[in-house]
Amino acid sequence: MNNENLERLEETENAEVCETAEKDEAACGHCSEKTKERTGKEYKDMINRLSRIEGQVRGIKNMVEKDVYCTDILVQVAAVNAALNSFNRVLLANHIKTCVTQDIKDGKEETVDELIQTLKKLMK
Repeated sequence: MNNENLERLEETENAEVCETAEKDEAACGHCSEKTKERTGKEYKDMINRLSRIEGQVRGIKNMVEKDVYCTDILVQVAAVNAALNSFNRVLLANHIKTCVTQDIKDGKEETVDELIQTLKKLMK
C-alpha cells in the first residue's frame, strides 16, 4: 500500500471514529461538562503511561508497514491491551477513591448509578 492510499485510509478511519464518538455522545447523553483536578504527580503519571502506550501503538503500525509476521504483531497488540487495562484500573480506582467518594459524601447518590454504567461499559 503506497503512502497516498495509507493517508486516505487513515483519514477515513479518523472520520469514522469522530462520527462514532459524536453519535455515541448524542445518543447516550453520558458525557458531561464535569472536570477533574488532578495533582501534578497524578497528571504526570497518567501522561507518561499514555505516552508509552502511544509509542507502543506507533511500534505496531511500523511493524505492519514492515510486513512483520502476524503473531509478532499480535503479541505487541496484547501488550498494548494489557497496558490500557492497567491504565483503566488505576484511573478507575482513583475515580472511586476521589470523585465517587466525595459525591456520596455530598449526597449525590446518582454518582453510584453513573459508576455502574461505566463499569458495564468497561466489562463489554
